[in-house]
Amino acid sequence: MPDQQLPYSGFGSLAIHAGHEQDPRYAHLTPIYATSTFVYDEAEQGMRRFSGEEKGYIYSRWGNPTMDEAASKIAAMEGFALANGQPLPVKGYLQSSGMAAISALFMSTLKTGDKILSHYSLYGGSQELMDRLMPDFGISAIIADLRDPDKAEAALKADPAIRMIYIETPANPTLQCVDIEALTQLGKRYGKIIACDNTFATPYLQQPFKYGVDFVIHSTTKFLNGHGTSIGGVFLGRDIEFMEGKAYKVHKMLGGNSNPFDAFLLINGMKTLEVRMDRHCFNAMEVAKFFEGHKSVARVNYTGLASHPDQAITARQMRHPGAMLSIELKGGLQAGIQMMNRLRMCTRTVSLGTCDTLMCHPASMTHYSVPREKREQYGITDGLIRISVGMENIEDIIADINQALQ
Repeated sequence: MPDQQLPYSGFGSLAIHAGHEQDPRYAHLTPIYATSTFVYDEAEQGMRRFSGEEKGYIYSRWGNPTMDEAASKIAAMEGFALANGQPLPVKGYLQSSGMAAISALFMSTLKTGDKILSHYSLYGGSQELMDRLMPDFGISAIIADLRDPDKAEAALKADPAIRMIYIETPANPTLQCVDIEALTQLGKRYGKIIACDNTFATPYLQQPFKYGVDFVIHSTTKFLNGHGTSIGGVFLGRDIEFMEGKAYKVHKMLGGNSNPFDAFLLINGMKTLEVRMDRHCFNAMEVAKFFEGHKSVARVNYTGLASHPDQAITARQMRHPGAMLSIELKGGLQAGIQMMNRLRMCTRTVSLGTCDTLMCHPASMTHYSVPREKREQYGITDGLIRISVGMENIEDIIADINQALQ
Protein backbone atom coordinates (compact mmCIF):
# COMPACT_ATOMS: atom_id res chain seq x y z
CA MET A 1 0.00 0.00 0.00
CA PRO A 2 1.16 3.65 -0.42
CA ASP A 3 3.43 5.12 2.25
CA GLN A 4 1.10 7.25 4.37
CA GLN A 5 3.93 9.73 4.96
CA LEU A 6 4.25 10.47 1.24
CA PRO A 7 3.22 14.09 0.55
CA TYR A 8 0.60 13.99 -2.19
CA SER A 9 1.18 16.56 -4.93
CA GLY A 10 -2.38 16.50 -6.23
CA PHE A 11 -5.88 16.56 -4.83
CA GLY A 12 -6.93 13.47 -6.81
CA SER A 13 -4.28 11.28 -5.16
CA LEU A 14 -5.29 12.61 -1.77
CA ALA A 15 -8.99 11.86 -2.40
CA ILE A 16 -8.12 8.25 -3.22
CA HIS A 17 -5.55 7.44 -0.56
CA ALA A 18 -5.90 9.84 2.40
CA GLY A 19 -7.18 8.43 5.66
CA HIS A 20 -6.70 4.80 4.67
CA GLU A 21 -4.94 2.34 6.95
CA GLN A 22 -4.10 -1.21 5.95
CA ASP A 23 -6.75 -3.65 7.11
CA PRO A 24 -5.28 -6.33 9.45
CA ARG A 25 -6.61 -9.01 7.08
CA TYR A 26 -5.19 -7.18 4.05
CA ALA A 27 -8.46 -6.26 2.36
CA HIS A 28 -7.81 -3.91 -0.55
CA LEU A 29 -10.84 -1.68 0.12
CA THR A 30 -11.94 -0.40 3.50
CA PRO A 31 -14.11 -3.05 5.19
CA ILE A 32 -17.53 -2.27 6.63
CA TYR A 33 -17.02 -2.72 10.36
CA ALA A 34 -20.64 -3.62 11.09
CA THR A 35 -20.30 -4.03 14.82
CA SER A 36 -21.89 -2.18 17.70
CA THR A 37 -19.08 -2.91 20.13
CA PHE A 38 -15.46 -4.06 20.29
CA VAL A 39 -13.83 -6.72 22.49
CA TYR A 40 -10.72 -6.75 24.70
CA ASP A 41 -7.90 -9.22 25.10
CA GLU A 42 -8.28 -8.92 28.86
CA ALA A 43 -10.32 -7.00 31.42
CA GLU A 44 -7.39 -4.69 32.11
CA GLN A 45 -7.30 -3.65 28.47
CA GLY A 46 -10.95 -2.59 28.67
CA MET A 47 -10.12 -0.58 31.76
CA ARG A 48 -7.23 1.14 29.99
CA ARG A 49 -9.41 2.05 27.02
CA PHE A 50 -12.23 3.47 29.10
CA SER A 51 -9.76 5.52 31.15
CA GLY A 52 -8.07 6.83 28.01
CA GLU A 53 -4.74 5.28 28.93
CA GLU A 54 -4.82 3.14 25.79
CA LYS A 55 -6.24 4.13 22.41
CA GLY A 56 -8.66 1.74 20.81
CA TYR A 57 -12.27 1.23 19.81
CA ILE A 58 -14.94 0.68 22.44
CA TYR A 59 -18.40 1.31 20.97
CA SER A 60 -19.31 2.37 17.44
CA ARG A 61 -21.21 5.44 18.60
CA TRP A 62 -17.91 6.62 20.06
CA GLY A 63 -15.79 5.61 17.08
CA ASN A 64 -15.62 3.02 14.31
CA PRO A 65 -12.81 2.30 11.79
CA THR A 66 -15.00 2.76 8.69
CA MET A 67 -16.51 5.99 9.97
CA ASP A 68 -13.15 7.31 11.12
CA GLU A 69 -11.54 6.70 7.73
CA ALA A 70 -14.27 8.70 5.98
CA ALA A 71 -13.87 11.59 8.43
CA SER A 72 -10.07 11.49 8.12
CA LYS A 73 -10.27 11.61 4.32
CA ILE A 74 -12.48 14.72 4.41
CA ALA A 75 -10.22 16.34 7.02
CA ALA A 76 -7.20 15.70 4.79
CA MET A 77 -8.97 17.25 1.79
CA GLU A 78 -10.04 20.34 3.73
CA GLY A 79 -6.53 20.82 5.11
CA PHE A 80 -4.63 19.90 1.95
CA ALA A 81 -1.39 21.87 1.54
CA LEU A 82 -2.58 24.99 3.34
CA ALA A 83 0.18 25.66 5.87
CA ASN A 84 3.42 26.55 4.05
CA GLY A 85 2.79 23.80 1.54
CA GLN A 86 2.20 21.30 4.33
CA PRO A 87 -1.15 19.74 5.30
CA LEU A 88 -3.04 21.71 7.92
CA PRO A 89 -4.01 19.50 10.89
CA VAL A 90 -7.81 19.11 10.86
CA LYS A 91 -10.00 16.79 12.94
CA GLY A 92 -13.48 15.69 11.92
CA TYR A 93 -16.38 13.55 13.12
CA LEU A 94 -18.73 11.81 10.72
CA GLN A 95 -22.38 12.55 11.46
CA SER A 96 -25.70 10.98 10.51
CA SER A 97 -26.64 14.01 8.37
CA GLY A 98 -25.62 17.55 7.55
CA MET A 99 -28.13 18.79 10.11
CA ALA A 100 -26.52 16.57 12.76
CA ALA A 101 -23.18 18.17 11.88
CA ILE A 102 -24.62 21.67 12.32
CA SER A 103 -26.25 20.63 15.61
CA ALA A 104 -22.94 19.25 16.90
CA LEU A 105 -21.23 22.49 15.89
CA PHE A 106 -23.76 24.66 17.71
CA MET A 107 -23.97 22.47 20.81
CA SER A 108 -20.20 22.34 21.26
CA THR A 109 -19.50 26.05 20.74
CA LEU A 110 -22.56 28.02 21.91
CA LYS A 111 -24.36 28.51 25.21
CA THR A 112 -27.50 30.22 26.45
CA GLY A 113 -27.41 33.94 25.65
CA ASP A 114 -25.14 33.58 22.63
CA LYS A 115 -26.19 34.77 19.19
CA ILE A 116 -25.32 33.67 15.66
CA LEU A 117 -24.68 36.23 12.93
CA SER A 118 -25.55 34.86 9.52
CA HIS A 119 -26.70 36.03 6.10
CA TYR A 120 -29.52 35.89 3.60
CA SER A 121 -30.32 32.71 1.71
CA LEU A 122 -29.31 29.72 3.80
CA TYR A 123 -30.29 26.11 3.38
CA GLY A 124 -33.87 25.82 4.65
CA GLY A 125 -32.97 23.33 7.38
CA SER A 126 -30.23 25.61 8.73
CA GLN A 127 -32.63 28.55 8.71
CA GLU A 128 -35.35 26.60 10.50
CA LEU A 129 -32.89 25.31 13.12
CA MET A 130 -31.80 28.88 13.91
CA ASP A 131 -35.31 30.34 13.84
CA ARG A 132 -37.39 27.67 15.53
CA LEU A 133 -35.26 25.32 17.63
CA MET A 134 -32.18 27.16 18.90
CA PRO A 135 -34.27 29.89 20.63
CA ASP A 136 -35.58 27.15 22.95
CA PHE A 137 -32.00 26.87 24.22
CA GLY A 138 -31.60 30.64 24.55
CA ILE A 139 -29.60 30.97 21.32
CA SER A 140 -30.86 33.27 18.57
CA ALA A 141 -29.80 34.34 15.10
CA ILE A 142 -29.26 37.76 13.53
CA ILE A 143 -29.53 37.87 9.74
CA ALA A 144 -27.70 40.59 7.81
CA ASP A 145 -26.30 41.11 4.34
CA LEU A 146 -22.79 39.84 5.04
CA ARG A 147 -21.70 40.60 1.47
CA ASP A 148 -21.39 44.18 2.76
CA PRO A 149 -18.45 44.37 5.25
CA ASP A 150 -19.82 47.58 6.77
CA LYS A 151 -23.15 45.92 7.60
CA ALA A 152 -21.35 42.92 9.04
CA GLU A 153 -19.22 45.12 11.29
CA ALA A 154 -22.22 47.22 12.29
CA ALA A 155 -24.00 44.06 13.44
CA LEU A 156 -20.98 42.98 15.50
CA LYS A 157 -20.68 46.40 17.11
CA ALA A 158 -24.39 46.59 17.88
CA ASP A 159 -24.62 43.25 19.69
CA PRO A 160 -21.72 41.90 21.77
CA ALA A 161 -23.75 38.74 22.44
CA ILE A 162 -22.88 37.53 18.94
CA ARG A 163 -20.60 34.54 19.45
CA MET A 164 -20.44 33.00 15.99
CA ILE A 165 -20.43 34.13 12.37
CA TYR A 166 -22.01 31.33 10.36
CA ILE A 167 -21.61 31.44 6.59
CA GLU A 168 -22.74 29.29 3.68
CA THR A 169 -21.02 30.14 0.43
CA PRO A 170 -22.20 29.70 -2.26
CA ALA A 171 -25.56 29.95 -0.52
CA ASN A 172 -28.60 27.79 -1.15
CA PRO A 173 -30.44 28.40 -3.49
CA THR A 174 -29.62 31.92 -4.71
CA LEU A 175 -25.87 31.25 -5.06
CA GLN A 176 -25.01 34.40 -3.15
CA CYS A 177 -21.37 34.38 -2.04
CA VAL A 178 -19.62 36.08 0.84
CA ASP A 179 -15.95 36.95 1.17
CA ILE A 180 -14.63 34.26 3.52
CA GLU A 181 -11.27 35.94 4.16
CA ALA A 182 -12.73 39.39 4.84
CA LEU A 183 -15.43 38.06 7.19
CA THR A 184 -12.93 35.85 9.01
CA GLN A 185 -10.53 38.73 9.57
CA LEU A 186 -13.40 40.90 10.77
CA GLY A 187 -14.70 38.21 13.07
CA LYS A 188 -11.28 37.57 14.59
CA ARG A 189 -10.88 41.28 15.37
CA TYR A 190 -14.03 40.99 17.47
CA GLY A 191 -13.10 37.62 18.97
CA LYS A 192 -15.82 35.61 17.21
CA ILE A 193 -16.00 31.98 16.07
CA ILE A 194 -16.20 31.56 12.28
CA ALA A 195 -17.98 28.53 10.84
CA CYS A 196 -18.62 27.69 7.19
CA ASP A 197 -20.96 25.30 5.40
CA ASN A 198 -18.84 24.14 2.44
CA THR A 199 -21.36 21.67 0.98
CA PHE A 200 -21.99 23.41 -2.36
CA ALA A 201 -18.31 23.99 -3.08
CA THR A 202 -16.68 20.82 -1.68
CA PRO A 203 -13.04 20.94 -0.50
CA TYR A 204 -11.93 20.47 -4.11
CA LEU A 205 -13.31 23.86 -5.15
CA GLN A 206 -12.94 25.81 -1.89
CA GLN A 207 -11.03 25.39 1.36
CA PRO A 208 -12.35 27.74 4.07
CA PHE A 209 -9.62 26.77 6.57
CA LYS A 210 -7.20 28.51 4.21
CA TYR A 211 -8.72 31.82 5.30
CA GLY A 212 -8.65 31.13 9.04
CA VAL A 213 -12.17 29.72 9.51
CA ASP A 214 -12.49 27.76 12.77
CA PHE A 215 -15.03 25.13 11.74
CA VAL A 216 -16.33 23.62 8.50
CA ILE A 217 -19.39 21.43 8.05
CA HIS A 218 -20.66 19.42 5.09
CA SER A 219 -23.71 17.49 4.15
CA THR A 220 -21.75 14.51 2.82
CA THR A 221 -25.00 13.33 1.24
CA LYS A 222 -24.31 15.67 -1.65
CA PHE A 223 -21.19 15.97 -3.81
CA LEU A 224 -18.86 14.13 -1.44
CA ASN A 225 -20.89 10.93 -1.74
CA GLY A 226 -21.80 11.88 -5.29
CA HIS A 227 -24.29 9.12 -6.00
CA GLY A 228 -27.24 9.76 -3.69
CA THR A 229 -26.77 6.44 -1.91
CA SER A 230 -26.51 7.59 1.71
CA ILE A 231 -27.24 10.37 4.18
CA GLY A 232 -24.40 11.90 6.15
CA GLY A 233 -22.58 14.93 7.45
CA VAL A 234 -19.22 15.91 8.87
CA PHE A 235 -18.15 18.43 11.54
CA LEU A 236 -14.52 19.60 11.17
CA GLY A 237 -12.28 21.86 13.22
CA ARG A 238 -8.64 22.94 13.18
CA ASP A 239 -8.26 23.30 16.96
CA ILE A 240 -7.29 19.67 17.57
CA GLU A 241 -7.37 19.99 21.36
CA PHE A 242 -10.93 21.34 21.24
CA MET A 243 -12.05 18.75 18.70
CA GLU A 244 -10.65 15.86 20.74
CA GLY A 245 -12.08 17.34 23.95
CA LYS A 246 -15.34 19.28 24.04
CA ALA A 247 -16.36 18.53 20.44
CA TYR A 248 -15.78 14.79 20.85
CA LYS A 249 -17.80 14.75 24.06
CA VAL A 250 -20.73 16.45 22.31
CA HIS A 251 -20.41 14.16 19.29
CA LYS A 252 -20.43 11.10 21.54
CA MET A 253 -23.28 12.18 23.80
CA LEU A 254 -25.66 13.65 21.18
CA GLY A 255 -25.66 10.32 19.35
CA GLY A 256 -25.68 11.91 15.92
CA ASN A 257 -22.94 9.64 14.62
CA SER A 258 -22.97 8.07 11.17
CA ASN A 259 -22.91 4.31 10.55
CA PRO A 260 -20.42 1.94 8.88
CA PHE A 261 -22.57 1.26 5.80
CA ASP A 262 -23.07 4.92 4.87
CA ALA A 263 -19.41 5.63 5.66
CA PHE A 264 -18.31 2.85 3.28
CA LEU A 265 -20.39 4.32 0.46
CA LEU A 266 -19.03 7.80 1.22
CA ILE A 267 -15.39 6.64 1.17
CA ASN A 268 -15.77 5.07 -2.25
CA GLY A 269 -17.72 8.05 -3.61
CA MET A 270 -15.05 10.52 -2.51
CA LYS A 271 -12.33 8.75 -4.45
CA THR A 272 -13.70 10.22 -7.68
CA LEU A 273 -14.50 13.68 -6.29
CA GLU A 274 -11.96 15.55 -8.42
CA VAL A 275 -12.95 14.04 -11.77
CA ARG A 276 -16.66 14.26 -10.95
CA MET A 277 -16.48 17.94 -9.98
CA ASP A 278 -14.53 18.82 -13.12
CA ARG A 279 -17.35 17.38 -15.25
CA HIS A 280 -20.11 18.87 -13.08
CA CYS A 281 -18.51 22.30 -13.30
CA PHE A 282 -17.93 22.21 -17.04
CA ASN A 283 -21.56 21.26 -17.61
CA ALA A 284 -22.85 23.89 -15.19
CA MET A 285 -21.08 26.70 -17.02
CA GLU A 286 -22.54 25.58 -20.34
CA VAL A 287 -26.04 25.30 -18.87
CA ALA A 288 -25.74 28.76 -17.27
CA LYS A 289 -24.70 30.31 -20.59
CA PHE A 290 -27.64 28.59 -22.32
CA PHE A 291 -30.11 29.97 -19.77
CA GLU A 292 -28.62 33.47 -19.95
CA GLY A 293 -29.49 33.68 -23.61
CA HIS A 294 -32.97 32.17 -23.38
CA LYS A 295 -36.02 34.36 -23.92
CA SER A 296 -38.04 32.60 -21.15
CA VAL A 297 -35.48 33.26 -18.40
CA ALA A 298 -35.56 36.50 -16.43
CA ARG A 299 -32.44 35.89 -14.32
CA VAL A 300 -29.69 33.31 -13.96
CA ASN A 301 -27.95 32.89 -10.61
CA TYR A 302 -24.56 31.41 -11.41
CA THR A 303 -21.38 32.83 -9.99
CA GLY A 304 -19.38 32.06 -13.12
CA LEU A 305 -21.33 34.61 -15.15
CA ALA A 306 -20.31 38.26 -15.37
CA SER A 307 -23.93 39.13 -14.56
CA HIS A 308 -23.63 37.68 -11.05
CA PRO A 309 -22.75 40.34 -8.46
CA ASP A 310 -20.46 37.97 -6.56
CA GLN A 311 -18.42 36.73 -9.50
CA ALA A 312 -15.21 38.45 -8.33
CA ILE A 313 -15.46 36.92 -4.86
CA THR A 314 -16.03 33.47 -6.34
CA ALA A 315 -13.06 33.81 -8.69
CA ARG A 316 -10.84 34.72 -5.74
CA GLN A 317 -11.78 31.94 -3.32
CA MET A 318 -12.99 29.06 -5.51
CA ARG A 319 -11.21 26.87 -8.05
CA HIS A 320 -14.36 26.99 -10.22
CA PRO A 321 -17.81 28.56 -9.72
CA GLY A 322 -19.29 25.13 -9.10
CA ALA A 323 -22.11 22.84 -10.22
CA MET A 324 -25.12 24.66 -8.72
CA LEU A 325 -27.27 27.36 -10.26
CA SER A 326 -30.80 28.71 -10.08
CA ILE A 327 -33.03 30.54 -12.52
CA GLU A 328 -36.03 32.86 -12.40
CA LEU A 329 -38.49 32.19 -15.19
CA LYS A 330 -40.43 35.13 -16.65
CA GLY A 331 -43.66 33.19 -16.26
CA GLY A 332 -43.13 32.71 -12.51
CA LEU A 333 -44.41 29.71 -10.59
CA GLN A 334 -46.68 28.36 -13.31
CA ALA A 335 -43.88 28.49 -15.88
CA GLY A 336 -41.63 26.61 -13.46
CA ILE A 337 -44.23 23.91 -12.92
CA GLN A 338 -44.71 23.50 -16.65
CA MET A 339 -40.98 23.31 -17.27
CA MET A 340 -40.40 20.70 -14.59
CA ASN A 341 -43.35 18.60 -15.73
CA ARG A 342 -41.98 18.49 -19.28
CA LEU A 343 -38.53 17.16 -18.32
CA ARG A 344 -37.67 13.84 -19.94
CA MET A 345 -34.12 13.15 -18.72
CA CYS A 346 -33.34 15.59 -15.92
CA THR A 347 -34.70 14.52 -12.54
CA ARG A 348 -37.42 16.25 -10.51
CA THR A 349 -36.32 15.93 -6.90
CA VAL A 350 -34.71 17.73 -3.97
CA SER A 351 -31.09 17.27 -2.87
CA LEU A 352 -28.06 17.80 -5.08
CA GLY A 353 -24.65 16.51 -6.00
CA THR A 354 -25.59 13.26 -7.74
CA CYS A 355 -24.42 12.20 -11.20
CA ASP A 356 -27.75 13.12 -12.79
CA THR A 357 -29.11 16.64 -13.20
CA LEU A 358 -31.60 17.47 -10.43
CA MET A 359 -34.19 20.25 -10.41
CA CYS A 360 -36.39 21.45 -7.58
CA HIS A 361 -38.69 24.31 -6.63
CA PRO A 362 -37.27 25.71 -3.35
CA ALA A 363 -40.34 27.73 -2.31
CA SER A 364 -42.47 24.59 -2.12
CA MET A 365 -39.72 22.08 -1.31
CA THR A 366 -36.38 22.81 0.37
CA HIS A 367 -37.46 26.19 1.80
CA TYR A 368 -41.14 25.45 2.43
CA SER A 369 -40.70 26.01 6.18
CA VAL A 370 -39.24 29.50 5.70
CA PRO A 371 -41.99 32.19 5.86
CA ARG A 372 -42.78 33.68 2.44
CA GLU A 373 -41.79 37.22 3.40
CA LYS A 374 -38.38 35.99 4.50
CA ARG A 375 -37.95 33.86 1.41
CA GLU A 376 -38.70 36.78 -0.88
CA GLN A 377 -36.41 39.07 1.11
CA TYR A 378 -33.63 36.51 0.63
CA GLY A 379 -34.33 36.23 -3.12
CA ILE A 380 -36.13 32.87 -2.95
CA THR A 381 -39.19 33.75 -5.00
CA ASP A 382 -42.08 31.52 -6.04
CA GLY A 383 -40.66 31.29 -9.56
CA LEU A 384 -37.15 30.23 -8.59
CA ILE A 385 -35.89 26.85 -9.87
CA ARG A 386 -32.72 25.33 -8.40
CA ILE A 387 -30.57 23.08 -10.57
CA SER A 388 -27.80 20.69 -9.59
CA VAL A 389 -26.10 20.14 -12.93
CA GLY A 390 -25.14 16.52 -13.45
CA MET A 391 -22.56 14.60 -15.45
CA GLU A 392 -24.63 13.61 -18.45
CA ASN A 393 -23.46 14.66 -21.89
CA ILE A 394 -23.92 18.41 -22.04
CA GLU A 395 -25.78 18.21 -25.35
CA ASP A 396 -28.42 15.98 -23.74
CA ILE A 397 -28.84 18.21 -20.69
CA ILE A 398 -29.37 21.31 -22.81
CA ALA A 399 -31.67 19.49 -25.25
CA ASP A 400 -33.91 18.34 -22.40
CA ILE A 401 -34.03 21.79 -20.81
CA ASN A 402 -34.67 23.44 -24.15
CA GLN A 403 -37.63 21.24 -25.03
CA ALA A 404 -39.03 21.66 -21.50
CA LEU A 405 -38.99 25.45 -21.93
CA GLN A 406 -40.92 25.40 -25.22
